[in-house]
Amino acid sequence: MYASGMRGVVVAGAVAALAGSGVLLGAGGASAAPTAAGASVVRTADAAPAAQPTGRIVANGGLWVHQEANTTSKRITLLPQGTIAALQCKKAGQNVDGNKLWYRLGAGKPGWVAARYVQNLAPVPYCK
Repeated sequence: MYASGMRGVVVAGAVAALAGSGVLLGAGGASAAPTAAGASVVRTADAAPAAQPTGRIVANGGLWVHQEANTTSKRITLLPQGTIAALQCKKAGQNVDGNKLWYRLGAGKPGWVAARYVQNLAPVPYCK
């Protein structure tokens, strides 16, 4: 059992750790969630929105961004190899080298990239 002063330190440490990970989300109002230590983390409406998942372009020579989830649609731009791109969501599209998933770019960027040539750095949800 922690003394009340120690519990405040545990909560403050948990809040600091989770704030940097994007786990603290604002969804209107405040709520509490249990942590592994049994303390509570308070979520407020002032918390920053969660960052979108990202992926690293691994295609040699870069990867074309397409207007639709297929290679025959209009090419929008070329992302150089090593680029870290925001990814909004994924859906099934044209099969590219055995992988039929495509990522819709996030951060307000238009277009789709073949998941076959993107190393996702966080889980990407399916498009709704």
